[in-house]
Amino acid sequence: MPQVDVLNPLDFTLSPPQFDKIPHDVLIPDLPLFPHLPPLLSGHPDLHLRNGILAADSSPASHDPDSERAFFVADLSQVYRQHLRWQSCLPQIQPFYAVKCNPDPYVLRLLAALGTGFDCASNGEISQVLDIGPVDPARIIFANPCKAVSFVRNAAKMGVDMMTFDNADELYKIARAHPRAKLVVRILTDDTKSLCQLGIKFGAPLATVPGLLAKAKELSLTVVGVSFHVGSGCYDPSVYTDAIMRARAAFDMGTDAGYRFSLLDVGGGFEDALFEQAASCLTDAIDTYFPDQSGMKILAEPGRFYVSKAFSLATNIIARRAPLGETPAGSSDQPSVMYYINDGVYGAFNCILFDHQTVHPYVLSMGGSFHVPATEPLHTSSVWGPTCDSIDCVCPTTQLPRALRVGDWLGFDNMGAYTMCAASQFNGFQVSKVLYTLGGFKASEVWGVLAKFAAEHV
Repeated sequence: MPQVDVLNPLDFTLSPPQFDKIPHDVLIPDLPLFPHLPPLLSGHPDLHLRNGILAADSSPASHDPDSERAFFVADLSQVYRQHLRWQSCLPQIQPFYAVKCNPDPYVLRLLAALGTGFDCASNGEISQVLDIGPVDPARIIFANPCKAVSFVRNAAKMGVDMMTFDNADELYKIARAHPRAKLVVRILTDDTKSLCQLGIKFGAPLATVPGLLAKAKELSLTVVGVSFHVGSGCYDPSVYTDAIMRARAAFDMGTDAGYRFSLLDVGGGFEDALFEQAASCLTDAIDTYFPDQSGMKILAEPGRFYVSKAFSLATNIIARRAPLGETPAGSSDQPSVMYYINDGVYGAFNCILFDHQTVHPYVLSMGGSFHVPATEPLHTSSVWGPTCDSIDCVCPTTQLPRALRVGDWLGFDNMGAYTMCAASQFNGFQVSKVLYTLGGFKASEVWGVLAKFAAEHV
């Protein structure tokens, strides 16, 4: 992934609109849609990044001992934008949002209001979805091929019937705990073109599928279709063609076993930058291998596609120091300054360890100003998290202005996927809080969707 410039060519470090172009007298109303959730604000997320920093910088330590706490700004309008994009490119495929990616309460409510389904992997995730209101359990797929018996039994109790399997032991468990389940056989596909390869853990090789279907028949279980996953963060959309071809073969095996499959789950892995290309490959492959789609339901399990760009993170520089050891004279590729910020790999940046992500900081404020000239000298730096563990490195090397000091703020974009969901409180550090806003994109529509959902689910 190429290094993102710290200073953009418009003389400021923030993505347009820059802070100086945001009206300073914007009235941010408190919109109490859900009384037990934080207030939903309005306005561009950059405005709330600025206001959050101003509030932190002006708060006396005696009043708030954690006034400079890191915080997210979540733009729900961006989630809505991605949903419209999905509907435009893949209208024939119903998205079942991967809850594991980001189970944020506002995100779940917005997607439920928009009619998406939900991909859940545990009792906890199923409960999170059902607790937001009377969501039809038929809108949930229990997409974990290896479940505890108690989880299967609880799914039956909650009315969640659709679930995946990829081994015979799972069939025996389901036959005992949820014999009325609607099963989906998860097959193994090529996931070598993805950041997170799931095939080492899940997916039945095609050669084993006939035996699994025969066992399901023997146990009087209902198998309704086929699922696959090309891996999370797929960077080669052409792999969908091979996956659909394998799914077609599995459908034919189902026919041979006496089943009439009616469901195809194409999994996740949708990368934002390649989405239109992936949608085209997927549509062409489905039309080729499934020319007759009458009576057939096609679903997918997107996660990061919906939320990655919707969340930005503001972090405070809490310390700086010279690096340990001596830097060779004239060396410009080694960090000359170590910056310590108040979130790290045990918090929101766990995505670096678990999701193979590379993050790039940019300056939000420096010396109390939101204006950083592009001529500001840069130097090679490293960025570290706040814990006492040396693994807590956010950026081993990056270019940052020489004038950065303790108390300045760094921002990180695209922080909505696999960040908060796995954050811990290791060393006693709190997880970063979230501010919610409706940005400029169709904000009134998003407000209307959420308001209607809130009124119907009081």
